[in-house]
Amino acid sequence: MRRGVKLGIVGTLTAGLVGTAGYGAYNIYGALGGSGGFSPQAAPVETGPPTAAEVRKTAADFLAAWAKGDATAAGALTNHAAEAGAALSSYRRDAHVVRVRLTPGAAQGAVVPFKVVATLSYKGKSSTWKYSSVLTVFRGETTHRPLVDWEPAVLHPDLTAGQTLETGEAASPPIVVVDRNGRTLDAGDYPSLASVLPQLRERYGAKLSGGKPGIETWVNDADGPGQTLHVITKGTAAKLPTTLDARLQNAAERAVKRTSQSSVAAVKASTGEILAFANNPASDNNNAFNAQVAPGSTFKVVTATALLEKGVSPGSPAPCPATANYNNGKMFHNVESSSDPSATFQRDFAISCNTGFIKLAGHLDESSVPNVAQRYYGFGQTWNVGVPAWDGRVPGGGGDEMTEEMIGQGQIQMSPLNMASVAATVQNGVFRQPRLVAAGLIGEPLAKAQSALPSGVRGSLKSMMRLTASSGTATVAMRGVYGDVGAKTGSAEVGDQQQPNGWFVAYRGDVAAGGMVLEGGHGGDSAGPIVASVLKASS
Repeated sequence: MRRGVKLGIVGTLTAGLVGTAGYGAYNIYGALGGSGGFSPQAAPVETGPPTAAEVRKTAADFLAAWAKGDATAAGALTNHAAEAGAALSSYRRDAHVVRVRLTPGAAQGAVVPFKVVATLSYKGKSSTWKYSSVLTVFRGETTHRPLVDWEPAVLHPDLTAGQTLETGEAASPPIVVVDRNGRTLDAGDYPSLASVLPQLRERYGAKLSGGKPGIETWVNDADGPGQTLHVITKGTAAKLPTTLDARLQNAAERAVKRTSQSSVAAVKASTGEILAFANNPASDNNNAFNAQVAPGSTFKVVTATALLEKGVSPGSPAPCPATANYNNGKMFHNVESSSDPSATFQRDFAISCNTGFIKLAGHLDESSVPNVAQRYYGFGQTWNVGVPAWDGRVPGGGGDEMTEEMIGQGQIQMSPLNMASVAATVQNGVFRQPRLVAAGLIGEPLAKAQSALPSGVRGSLKSMMRLTASSGTATVAMRGVYGDVGAKTGSAEVGDQQQPNGWFVAYRGDVAAGGMVLEGGHGGDSAGPIVASVLKASS
């Protein structure tokens, strides 16, 4: 056989092609004696890597035995005969392979690639499965024979130690995830859903009614069925409804695409239903739900709630100096060292004056902000969103930690979803825990706030957020967002970052959203346009 000529090996090859017994017999006996009998003579021992001819012949013999269904003969041509034989037998029996055609390619040294065309049949349903694999030929250390270096990946490249193939009826029907209007959601159209769709199918697939399981070939390991490698029949899909709105999801995907390290989440304020979320990059971490970073001045919505409860009003004098501290503690400054000595509390809120808030710290104690966060905004308990999501953290503390938390820094940790919920609570008046699927499907209790926002406090918060959107730091971003609107910007300084993380929360009608851009700088410039794009799509 000339080098590089490809062989076509089929299951109907004769046993003579395998040639296991005869191969290498010259190593045992010498030549015939002159009397016509055999004379014992030690054959030379082959050493070193197998020759090109040996590689081709060993691969051909192994593939021929496999194709013929002779697992014992094929196994004998490997360095792990029992293991290989058992795996090849299982390939026929458990994967329901009735025929297989194996076509080797040109050897690359000791490595021989080959193509597999397997015919599978299960309960009257048949399918052709095509894939490629490779095998390696080496010389046995004790036998000195060329052998196939056996590993499960020879059988299929996705197999590892301890894994086998099995064909049968899938454990559950295929699942199509749909939005609130029945529109199919897939990661091809909505990249940010790539990590969440498998989570939804795994958590809720068994709870769905309807649908019929397909027939599949999958990887089996110690933990049971794993990755599906081939589908014989697709079955009938069951539908898994979510709270998402495909139109808003598309707007969110487009909005974050323009800015790296950005995330956004939007909720329906009156119900907590998650309408959209997106990340750039669309990583497995899903920062829209799972980021754990300080939210900067967007958290002043919560701090303002505590101050309003303590008797501070929107019109209360609250000068905004360039720098300020409390009880000789940490010195705080404003963005670009701005100041406004005649500012009121609502003015401080609208222009995001840090020092004006710090000067009001005497109205609070170390538990004031954490208590308000728990009482009205649902923090301090588990949020059962339907997929993994951060619950938010407001630890509280005295001294510098208290003042840092007043402006959304310190040890506070939030995600865009957490902050979207804060804006939603102001708009709705009552905290509704965000969720991605129906509450009954989640099967766990939803977080509840201890109380609705007092009507006077809520009215003041809405007035201050409306002022921020119309004539404060959110004005540019919210231009063109009409209706019942409110917003708050934030910039959170973190460690040695050259730029702060940009934050933005806003609502429009019954839709509230929170956005974040890591190292984005001013929140109104970075996260603001992202949130505004989602809100504009909600009309």
